[in-house]
Amino acid sequence: MATASLTIDLDAIAANWRALDRMSDTGTQTGAVVKADAYGLGAKRVVRALAEAGARRFFVAVSEEGAAVRQALGPGPQINVLSGHMAGDTEMIHDLDLTPMLNSVDQITRHLESLPGHPFGIQLDTGMNRLGLEAAEWEAVAALVLAEEPELVMSHLACADEPDHPMNAAQLAEFHALTDGIGVPRSLAATGGILLGSEYHFELTRAGVGLYGGRPFADARPVVALALPVIQLREVAPGEVVGYSCGWTAEQPALIATVAAGYADGLTRRYSNAAMLWDGEVPCPIVGRVSMDLITVDVSHLREIPRTLDMIGPMQGVDDLADIAGTIGYEVLTSLGHRYSRRYVSATTRGQV
Repeated sequence: MATASLTIDLDAIAANWRALDRMSDTGTQTGAVVKADAYGLGAKRVVRALAEAGARRFFVAVSEEGAAVRQALGPGPQINVLSGHMAGDTEMIHDLDLTPMLNSVDQITRHLESLPGHPFGIQLDTGMNRLGLEAAEWEAVAALVLAEEPELVMSHLACADEPDHPMNAAQLAEFHALTDGIGVPRSLAATGGILLGSEYHFELTRAGVGLYGGRPFADARPVVALALPVIQLREVAPGEVVGYSCGWTAEQPALIATVAAGYADGLTRRYSNAAMLWDGEVPCPIVGRVSMDLITVDVSHLREIPRTLDMIGPMQGVDDLADIAGTIGYEVLTSLGHRYSRRYVSATTRGQV
């Protein structure tokens, strides 16, 4: 088979949620961020595993994602929409019992007028300048909003993955200034915020990238593995070139394996002549340019050529690839393509699901 295989460990996702839940203060609820199709890993399967682990509140980016999560989970669990109540979302929010996190005065007006009595939350901007009401806006509408009994007031940390960054303390202080005494559950911490300590936890935390094995949760169980099939071998003589634009030149006789995957599958051209594939614990360097569907790898040093080589596995995780590409693990995860043969594993289902 010439299709690469992406394995997603649902038990590891559940274990990571439980670990982050244990880090939160007693009485603090731990939500699960499953936006972007659960960071590209398939929200339908992921949310069910998280619900079985005990998660009862889920965060998505837009209402359409909320619809998919509601379809997977059925009634009961709370689904918060981070983009809020956009024009055209009213029917979906009502029919699927979604909870929009209102980000502006316009959204507050739209929600209270079109869906009076329907649950909602509020997002405040504490310095990130992305989503949420600014301090002056919140001061102007707080009394009206609080009279409608929002279910949650939240903000988002800009630098939580840098524990010593002064922005963390500044945003914490601003969040206290805007919300102390309001009598509404509050949330400030995603994965990085959970790791900053209990003063950031409030009544709800929002476990995100840590669920999927990414930094800054160093103790996370790895979640994904990606094996690329070898589809051809070629002997290359000294002086011969490999790949587009003569991207690599052999300095000695070499055996080159061509594997089936490329930038169309989310494996960036930045891996060209930089990243490794792995045969167990043995590294095999990518040589030449990563192309749309194919990658060429130097396997001259292998005694036997395996059927597949690992792009993501025990020796190289998503954050390792992110370091090579000059990005973050979030981008690596959410870029993983849909041509892969996806295999979900869980002990509760006795293997493949």
